[in-house]
Amino acid sequence: MSKICQITGKKAMVGNNVAHSNKRTKRKFNVNLFTKNFYWVEQDCWVTLKVSATGLRLINKVGLDTAIRKSADNGYLIV
Repeated sequence: MSKICQITGKKAMVGNNVAHSNKRTKRKFNVNLFTKNFYWVEQDCWVTLKVSATGLRLINKVGLDTAIRKSADNGYLIV
């Protein structure tokens, strides 16, 4: 699977390493991803998600059911 958060849709960005001589080389800013198991009470099952740190905070704030439904509506998660 690719390095994309299944809740927020965050993915890697491209930028530059800048040397002291101002020479620039391409680099990647990866997402802070975790593979976590969540117990989904409404469906009575365990769900494994690749979630960013922001996605974890969102799940803690609004709940797993709401976060999964919003991400499925936005097309980040295929349920």
